[in-house]
Amino acid sequence: MFNLGWGALFVLVTYGFFLLCYRLFGKKGLYAWIGVATVIANIQVTKTIDIMGIVLTLGNTMYVSMYLTSDLLNEKYGSGEARKAVWFGFFTLIMTTVLMQMVIYFEPAPTDFAQESMEKLFGLLPRLALGSLTAYFISQFLDVRLFSMLRKVAPGRNQLWIRTNGSSIVSSFVDTLVFCTIAFAFIYPWDVWLEIFLTTYIIKFVLTAVGTPFIYAARNFKIKEEV
Repeated sequence: MFNLGWGALFVLVTYGFFLLCYRLFGKKGLYAWIGVATVIANIQVTKTIDIMGIVLTLGNTMYVSMYLTSDLLNEKYGSGEARKAVWFGFFTLIMTTVLMQMVIYFEPAPTDFAQESMEKLFGLLPRLALGSLTAYFISQFLDVRLFSMLRKVAPGRNQLWIRTNGSSIVSSFVDTLVFCTIAFAFIYPWDVWLEIFLTTYIIKFVLTAVGTPFIYAARNFKIKEEV
């Protein structure tokens, strides 16, 4: 039960920092959040936890927060800014992957204590790295497009929940499907693969719903540079 309560607090703290980042730094803060979140999510995902008998990977909360960020950018600044943020996150992810792979290949000094830990965190198997990059690229751009399409169908200010949940739920499904297929297909038995896919997607579904009040709050912020 500890992980369940701690996980709920973890979600609130993560989304709270998301709000604070936007409140303090405006649109620039959203770009910064995208860049940081892509890196942190791929570090967190290396850790697995058990909640009520279900084994989950961390990183989902941070990853869903990127959908909230691109949706907020789309809502307040237009789809062009949202797409630019997605490109920035994609660049950040590639840059981090390449640089940290190079760091690992340095021969450590006899007194070094970080090499083994770095290899575990950043020495991603090629399939995992490819899965992460491909899933991010496809799902994030899909989210921007879907949000823009839903804005035409449900344009009302009070219909933001339809736009953000509708786009994120579909994009999260595609993201999970692409990543799990590239990273885990033919490695695990079909039933294990399906369990990983379903539990990951359900968690993202729940986290998207939980994030809705936060994006409503963020939309109402009066940013000094925009007043």
